[in-house]
Amino acid sequence: MEITRTAFGTWNGGRFMNFGVAVDEERYIKLVRQAFEQGIRTFITADVYGVGAADSLLGRALHGLPRTEYSLVAAIGHDFYKGRREGSKGYPRFTDARLRSPNEYADYLRMATEKCLERTGVDSFDCVLLHNPDYVGYTSEKVWKGMERLMDAGLTSSVGVAPGPANGFTLDLLLNFQRFEGLVKWAMIILNPLEPWPGKLCLPAAQKHGVHIITRVVDCGGLFHDDVKPGHAFPPQDHRVFRPAGWVEEGNRKLEAMRPFAARHGLSLLQLACVWNLSQLPVSCVVPTLIEELDAAKPIEQKVKELAGTPNLSLSEEEIAAIEEIGQNRGCMHLKGGNPEHHGEFLPDRWSLTGELKGVAQRWGIRPEQDLVCTMVASSAA
Repeated sequence: MEITRTAFGTWNGGRFMNFGVAVDEERYIKLVRQAFEQGIRTFITADVYGVGAADSLLGRALHGLPRTEYSLVAAIGHDFYKGRREGSKGYPRFTDARLRSPNEYADYLRMATEKCLERTGVDSFDCVLLHNPDYVGYTSEKVWKGMERLMDAGLTSSVGVAPGPANGFTLDLLLNFQRFEGLVKWAMIILNPLEPWPGKLCLPAAQKHGVHIITRVVDCGGLFHDDVKPGHAFPPQDHRVFRPAGWVEEGNRKLEAMRPFAARHGLSLLQLACVWNLSQLPVSCVVPTLIEELDAAKPIEQKVKELAGTPNLSLSEEEIAAIEEIGQNRGCMHLKGGNPEHHGEFLPDRWSLTGELKGVAQRWGIRPEQDLVCTMVASSAA
């Protein structure tokens, strides 16, 4: 089945990532079934979430449903089989030279995909994404030959790339689209009306190279669920506590200016964010984070229902531009990936600009020193 306009991610409900309050397994399974029954027919998992537990729980939730009636997307790339967790940095990428040589990349990718399939209880995926790659992952012929072999083996219908977890990787995506044109069919990026930067910078190249875009963080840390208000209490380990001070207050101020657009089309704020994303080529799918907040002002089941009820409509170019102007966040954070602000040794999530990265920047009219740098004192990863 083709990937659909709306999707459910296994990070929902706070079970495998620290967003809000974690729901129990029984409720989580009911949420997945609710999503399916109400028309959300794409489900996205990542093998590193819960070290395989997210795959297994999703498999339990989907068990018995006709495989031809939903699309399944997997993300692989963090090696928790051979690698050791490095504190807050997580598990190393499978391309880490300490773990294997380039000639072993294809074997790892097949092994990881097969184990993911086994846990989810299906024979093949509709797409496998390379999850949070380092510079090698974006550029290596051996990596992407290994990804291609997953299709040759019938393990997936298509492949793509999922940068992250923080925001950035703009030039790396452009280079990846160009170098592996025809092979890379999907890419997952951060994009929403309160965070148009830097995600929108890669849309023209994706369109040219035939890459379909899945957008995550569509809810902008829960703001578009319309139940995160000034003074909101976050759990101590919630990822959102690392956002810059004042982000809730500033976001709510901007949301008030966007409400008339939602009202005009009879949309909730979450639906407005989804429609704004989907109104832009080549965005094909939205996967917001569905969060149960501490005060449960809006039950997570209601958030699933809102996502499922997102209508198939497009905003006008004037509306898209007006909403983007309200939410403009250019320069609000230090970006990951290839970046003019980084100097020295290449890190797993950040590196200096190479000649090839500068070349794709010039090709697409991006000025890294102006367009990809933090210009605000307070900054944070998305």
